[in-house]
Amino acid sequence: MKPVVIMVGADKGGVGKTTIARALLDHLHRNNVLARAFDTENPRGTLQRFYPNITEIIDLHNVADQMKVLDTLETAKVPVTVVDLKAGNLSYALDTFEKIGVLQAARDGMFEMGLIHVVGPAIASLDELQEVTPYVQGIDYYVARNFINETNFFEWDEKTYQRYFQNVNEAREIEIPKLNEMAAEQVDLANVTYKNFIDNKDADGKPANFSFVLRGYVKKWCDDLDAEFGQLRLIQMLTGAGGGSTGGGSGASKAKAK
Repeated sequence: MKPVVIMVGADKGGVGKTTIARALLDHLHRNNVLARAFDTENPRGTLQRFYPNITEIIDLHNVADQMKVLDTLETAKVPVTVVDLKAGNLSYALDTFEKIGVLQAARDGMFEMGLIHVVGPAIASLDELQEVTPYVQGIDYYVARNFINETNFFEWDEKTYQRYFQNVNEAREIEIPKLNEMAAEQVDLANVTYKNFIDNKDADGKPANFSFVLRGYVKKWCDDLDAEFGQLRLIQMLTGAGGGSTGGGSGASKAKAK
């Protein structure tokens, strides 16, 4: 199988991109897909706190760090590379990757590449879609709305879709469902992955004493995430999941959790 690169990012801050990167790594782990991650929140990264054994903190503005990610795709011992882009770094990363031929290499089939673009509820966040559009042609592009913090999104009516999605082919829209605040807080305080929390294990894999109730909330949330991620072509390819079309044509296709 070709190497797979999945970027998770947004130019707007506070939209929960690291939460989604964590959720994606957890989804892959639950499906026995090996992955490595790069956390661009240099010098101190949040993603590495939860996945210290597979995550490296890098500065994406540094050419040597770009090489750590891209020059090792063929030699890495895992098939998937997840890059958590820090706030404000999405446009820079895409522009850089376009200039040095990374995006074209993906379009040419040298490796698989996807972008999970996390958007907030404001029109200003949606304006990012227009900026990203020139770069995402020919790669898997997913627009994620993150409800984990009870964000109130406006309804995207038909006119809004036409305005923001008319030039983005093969885009998929996913929703990250809300997770109970207490459950989310306890997972963060425990410094464990969502899977370990559900399995009642600490960061070292030893038995823990997490709340049965909160573990249930996290499990339900992860089940909803599996339904969302499982409908995306790139994730289907990695996990062997079936069901759910990959969309097509102009405009964004919706994939919503029940």
